[in-house]
Amino acid sequence: MQEFKARVLVVDDEENQRRGLSSLIGAWGYEVRQAQHGEEALEILEVWPAQLVVSDMMMPVMDGPGLLARLREQPNPPQSIVVTAFGSLETALKTIHELGAFWFLEKPLDTQALKLLLDRALTARRLSEDKEVLERQLSYDGRLGGLVGQTPVMQELYRIIQQVAPTKASVLITGESGTGKEVVARAIHGLSSRTKEQFVALNCAALPESLIESELFGHEKGAFTGALERRAGCFELAHRGTLLLDEIGEMPVSTQAKLLRVLEDGRVRRLGGKSEMEVDVRILAATNRKLEDAISKGTFREDLFYRLNVFRMELAPLRERMDDLPILCETLIQQLNHKHEVRVSGIEETAMLALRRRQWQGNIRELRNVIERAVILAGEGLIRVSHLPTPPGTEAPPVASNDPETIVMRVGTTVDDAEKALIFKTLEHTKQNKTRAAEILAISLKTLHNKLKQYGADDT
Repeated sequence: MQEFKARVLVVDDEENQRRGLSSLIGAWGYEVRQAQHGEEALEILEVWPAQLVVSDMMMPVMDGPGLLARLREQPNPPQSIVVTAFGSLETALKTIHELGAFWFLEKPLDTQALKLLLDRALTARRLSEDKEVLERQLSYDGRLGGLVGQTPVMQELYRIIQQVAPTKASVLITGESGTGKEVVARAIHGLSSRTKEQFVALNCAALPESLIESELFGHEKGAFTGALERRAGCFELAHRGTLLLDEIGEMPVSTQAKLLRVLEDGRVRRLGGKSEMEVDVRILAATNRKLEDAISKGTFREDLFYRLNVFRMELAPLRERMDDLPILCETLIQQLNHKHEVRVSGIEETAMLALRRRQWQGNIRELRNVIERAVILAGEGLIRVSHLPTPPGTEAPPVASNDPETIVMRVGTTVDDAEKALIFKTLEHTKQNKTRAAEILAISLKTLHNKLKQYGADDT
């Protein structure tokens, strides 16, 4: 079965012109249908939704402007290219501005120009569809690209991303390690007009000073020892796309000066090169450091800071958005089930409470590591407290043996930790029946509730 680029509807009342144009467009890999006027075109589009429309201006029954006006009322109209005879150029331009046509061509048609316009119109259509999918995804379930969260701080972040993404402004993304700065950068790129171009990320902290300029700007063969061939730098690779400079606060001051010049001039020269080349790159920068402190210490250029800090996003640490923990865990479990080919269905209540009590110094990155370990250990069913690792910096808690009726205590376990483990293990045994657990423990139900409240685990 033939794979077509897209569907194109050709609308023209002149049969020879319509057939010839359809045959030409079909030869370029498009699936084509024909209509004699605007009304017939609308009828065809109801059952055969085309991505592109090539329409004549002057037609009986319904002309080109009438068709475009009706298409504009639709929620996701096709991109339209208007074909105009000599003398109606002013009308064509008015049609583009007022009725949203993609562009126009004058008769007799320049076939190469038409081919180029069709390809560009299709790209614009797909960009619009991708953006619509992301925005619809966000409105449905609190997700944007790779970002997950429904708390007010995340909703505000989504709003800001959607505002800044379509612009060319530089963005400085700050926040603790593991908060998802690169994920935010990719979401900005995904909602921008550059989404079909390259997204290039460079970790400035991962390279020695002797190599970072080569990675940024590229080099010619023989530019330095070990330069055995010409190599394009990140600016070239990201031309017309987006470049993320991660851990920008770790960039050497000498390299910062050269970076600033490229940002101001839009031109880059490979190391060892004799000529400059123009680059069109959207710059995003990320750091977990306070660059204002680095400026005062002389380790970061103030002029570069202002060039990057056109728009700033501060990402909240996980401990400040704990209400997002359930949806984050659900998303991670789905991903990790697929990765490890297991069937974990969720997290037990006491395990979720244990996750809420952690400090999460490593933020989302730490959470992913914890959930991945738990998913592997659980294999199927629910993640339990016994599947979770001990939080860093704490004494090793009691650990469960293979016998579901037994708890093994490590030497050094405190009385409080032993009591807590016994209560949680008993609740696990009774399937969270607190009345039955209190009977087994030989304490009152009120005492059990008080203990759970002390542990932050009582939800009644």
